[in-house]
Amino acid sequence: MNVRNRGVRATRNGVLLVFALFFAVPLVWLVLAPTKTGYELATRSPFAFGSFGTLVRTWRQLDGFGLGTHLFRHWMENSFLYCSSATAIVLVTAIPAGYGLALARFPGRRLILAATIVAMTLPVTALVLPTFLELAALHVLGSPLTVVLPFAFFPFGVYLAYLYYATALPTELFDAARIDGCGEWATFWRVALPLAKPVVALVLFFSFAADWTNFFLPYVVLGDSSQYPVEVGLSDMFIGGSKPVLALAALIATAPLAIVYVVSQRAVIRGFVGGATTG
Repeated sequence: MNVRNRGVRATRNGVLLVFALFFAVPLVWLVLAPTKTGYELATRSPFAFGSFGTLVRTWRQLDGFGLGTHLFRHWMENSFLYCSSATAIVLVTAIPAGYGLALARFPGRRLILAATIVAMTLPVTALVLPTFLELAALHVLGSPLTVVLPFAFFPFGVYLAYLYYATALPTELFDAARIDGCGEWATFWRVALPLAKPVVALVLFFSFAADWTNFFLPYVVLGDSSQYPVEVGLSDMFIGGSKPVLALAALIATAPLAIVYVVSQRAVIRGFVGGATTG
């Protein structure tokens, strides 16, 4: 029995190691590539470290992309503007919407919930053309609202909040608040929202990640390259950028997602621990 358990454990660890190497190798290459020149990338080992001097020169080339206009900086700033604004709107709207769908009883509730689920399953590309026509009718094309407004439509966040309030929290908590004299808004603000830290963190991460990695919508609705978010801007760099510059650009563009993931993960853990302690 012990031999069998050891064999199963060894097999499991071997499979996990293979998958870990499969995903880790490209990341290691991405980190080391900016420290080498294009010639060194072709001739030296993929996992060899170049030099910090080469890394500085690679950054200068990246920062000078776009004929010295600091275009990459503008792309990063645009991404932060679009994603942070849209995510803030999502948090303000999705959490109360999920709370209402989970606990309120009103005509059309099931229809709204079904429409939310259908909207989640629609491919983004199918909505680009009607979204473009709607933005044109609103005369907001060419402004940041062209990207922020569509990004702020995030039915998955509403559904996450709905699932959390419908399954994770006992309704007796809200009934007790109402008995104590709280109205619906006070019940949400004083009871439901403080207990929603895990789902707020999840919605924040998924909304920010979906917006940050969205390529097709900004590519279609934005006509000026200076307005591009970084995901769209990277496609322009494939035409005239060297491999070390592209690697550094991709590494920098990925860093905000990693930071948001770490922050949201801590919020989820603290929320669950706090809920367990309170319970």
